[in-house]
Amino acid sequence: MAPTAPKPEILDAFEGAKGFMPADEGLALYAAAVEAGALGLPLLEVGTYCGRSTILLADAARATGVSAVTVDHHRGSEEQQPGWDYHDPETVDPVLGVMDTLPLFRRALHRAGLEDHVIAVVGRSPQVARVWNSPLGLVFVDGGHTDEHATADYEGWAPHVAEGGLLLIHDVFPDPEDEFTGQAPYRVYLRALASGAFTEVSATRSLRVLRRTGAGV
Repeated sequence: MAPTAPKPEILDAFEGAKGFMPADEGLALYAAAVEAGALGLPLLEVGTYCGRSTILLADAARATGVSAVTVDHHRGSEEQQPGWDYHDPETVDPVLGVMDTLPLFRRALHRAGLEDHVIAVVGRSPQVARVWNSPLGLVFVDGGHTDEHATADYEGWAPHVAEGGLLLIHDVFPDPEDEFTGQAPYRVYLRALASGAFTEVSATRSLRVLRRTGAGV
C-alpha cells in the first residue's frame, strides 16, 4: 500500500528546495498524487520552478509505480523577473543574464534521490500540451498567473485528465485582498467547476483538488 505522507527525508528535501508552496499544501499535493497514482497513469505538473513541488510528485510516483512529468520553460514567470517582488538573483544565468531555474531544479531532484522517477520537459506549456496524446492521472496547474497563461494551461491540459483523475490548481484566492499574483487561477478554478467535468474534492489554503467526473472540459 502506498504511504499517505512522505518520509521525513523527502519532506526535508521539499523544505530545502527553492519555492513558495507551504508544507500543508505540499502534504495535500502528495496525498492527491498518491491517490491519482493508483490509476496507473502519469502525474503531470505545469510549472516546475526549482522543483519544490516536483519532489513530492516524484516521491508519490515512485510509491505508486508511475512517472511524474514536469513542464516548464525555466525562464521564470512574470512575477519572478528582475524588478518584481518574487525575483531571486540566484536563479539568473550569470552568462546570459536571464533566468534559468533548470540547474537548481536538477540539483534539488538529485539531492532528493528522485531523478529516475521524473520526466522533465523543457518547453512552454501550450506547445507541449498540443503534442501530448496520453491520459493523465493527475494534472497540477502551477504555472503563470496571468489570465492568458493560466487559461492556456487549463485548456491545454485539463482535457488529458482521465475519468476519475485529479486536477489540482494552485494559488486560488477567492478574495482579491488575499491574492499576491492575480486571480487568474481562481477564475480557472471557477471555469473548471462550471464545465460540469470536475467536482471539488478538497481545499487546502490556496490549493484546490478537483476530480474528473464527466466530459465537457
